[in-house]
Amino acid sequence: MEDNKRIYESMSSDEISAAYNSLEGKSELVKKEVAELRGLKNEGFWKRTKWYFSKSGPGWMQSAMTLGGGSAMASLFSGAHAQYQLLWVQPVAMGIGIIMLSALAHQTMCRGERPFYAMKKYVSPVIAWAWALCTIVATMIWHFPQYSLVSGMTLDLVQAFGGFQLEDGSAGQTAALLGIAAVVLCVACRIVWNYNKGSKGIKIFENIIKSIVWFIILSFLIVVVVCSFSGNGIDWSAVGRGFLPFSMEGGFHLNIPGDTQGIQIFIASLSAAVGINMTFLFGYSFLKKGWTKEYSGLAKFDLITGMLIPYTIATSLMIIAAGATITLAPGETSISPIKAASMLEAAGLPALVSRLIFGLGIIGMSLNAIILHMVVCGFAICEIFKLPETGWKYKLATLVPVPGFLGAILWSKMGTWIAIPTSAIALILLPVAYIGFFLLNNSEKYMRSDMPRGSRRFWWNTGMIVAISITLISVIYYLVKVAPTYFTKI
Repeated sequence: MEDNKRIYESMSSDEISAAYNSLEGKSELVKKEVAELRGLKNEGFWKRTKWYFSKSGPGWMQSAMTLGGGSAMASLFSGAHAQYQLLWVQPVAMGIGIIMLSALAHQTMCRGERPFYAMKKYVSPVIAWAWALCTIVATMIWHFPQYSLVSGMTLDLVQAFGGFQLEDGSAGQTAALLGIAAVVLCVACRIVWNYNKGSKGIKIFENIIKSIVWFIILSFLIVVVVCSFSGNGIDWSAVGRGFLPFSMEGGFHLNIPGDTQGIQIFIASLSAAVGINMTFLFGYSFLKKGWTKEYSGLAKFDLITGMLIPYTIATSLMIIAAGATITLAPGETSISPIKAASMLEAAGLPALVSRLIFGLGIIGMSLNAIILHMVVCGFAICEIFKLPETGWKYKLATLVPVPGFLGAILWSKMGTWIAIPTSAIALILLPVAYIGFFLLNNSEKYMRSDMPRGSRRFWWNTGMIVAISITLISVIYYLVKVAPTYFTKI
C-alpha cells in the first residue's frame, strides 16, 4: 500500500485517473464486471436492476455503520417525545448525506485518487487534516454511547433472567457494567484484528449480528401492524403529515421542536443518519473494490437501495412503533429497557420475550457500531501516516477509540439518553467533510474532464449547497439553543 501511495504522489491527476480506470492490473472480477456493465447499457431497466442488486456493496456497509445504537435511540426518542412529527428528519438527513456521498463516489471512481490526499493536494491541507481528525474525534465521541448501551442492555437482560436487581450507581453495578464492557472490547478486538483474514467465524458472527438487527426491525413492523388494528389504532394521516418538514395547521411553520429536549432529539436524528466517520471510509471502499467510472450507475443505485431505503424503513418503523406505544412524561430523559420492550408487548409477545428481543437488537446494533468504529479509526490513522493496514501499528490504531469503554459507567446516570447528546455534538464536525467534497467537486485541477459541466454542474452545486446550508443551520441552531444549557448545569 505504501508503494502505491508513493507512486501516485509522483503522478499528475490525469495520469492517476488513466491508470486507475485502465483495466490493466485490475482483478479478473473487475474485468468481468466491466464487460457486463458495458453489455447492460443496451438492456432494459429490470435486467440492469437485477444485476445491480447482485453487485451492490459500499452502500450496505454504510447502512450497517449508521444503523447502530445512536440511530435506534434517536428514533425511539423521536416517537416517544414528538410521536410522528419528526418522521421527516432522518430520511431528509440521509438524502443530504447521499447527495454528498454521490459527489465523493463520482470523484473517487473517475479520478482514482485517495480522498484524503486529493483533499490535501487540491483543496487545502488544513481542511484535509480537519476532516481526518474530526473523523477520529467524532468516532471517539460516538464510542461512549455504544459501550453504555451494550453494557446496560446486557446487564438488564442478565438481571431480568437472573431474578436480581443491582442498585443504580452502586459499586456492584459499576463493576458489572465495566466487566461486560471489557468482554465486549475483547470480542471487538478479536473481530477487528481478523477482519482482513477472511475468517469463516467472523463472517458467521457478522451474519448473526445482522440477523438480530433485522429481526428487531421485523418486530417493529409487527408492532405497527398490530397497533393499526387494535385500540385507538394508528393515525395514518398524522404519520403521513410527519414525513413533511412543515405544517399548515395554525399557519405555516416548520415541524421542528421548540423545547430543549426536542431540539436535542431533532439534531441527534440528523447526526445519526450520516456521520463524518462514514464519509472518510466511503471513498476508500470504492478503491478497494476497484470500481471505476463505469460503475457510476451501480454506485448511485447502491446508495439508494443500500442506504436510503433500508435506513428510512428501519427508522420510520421504530418512530411509528414508539409513537403509538410510548409517551415520555414532561422532563423524562430516558426510556428504560422495560418501557422500550413494552412496544413489542403490543404485538402480543410476553413481557420477558419482548425484553429479550429488544435487548438483543440494541446489543447487536451497538456491537456492530463498536467494531466499525475501530475499523474506521485504524484505517484513518494508517491513511494519515501512510502505514500498512496490517501488523501491530494497525492494531494500535484501532484502539484509539477505546476510551469510549468508560461509557459503560454512564449507564446508571444517563441510561438510553446518552445516545442523544453525543450524536448531537458529533454533528458539529460534519460540515468540514461536506465543504471539502464541494470544493473538490469544483476543482478544475482535480476533476479535469470529469468535472460536471453546464446544467449538470448547476444542479450538483445547488444540491450540495443546500445540503451544506441545512447542516450548518442545524449546527448553529443547536449551538444557540442547546449548548448554553450545558453550562448552566455545571
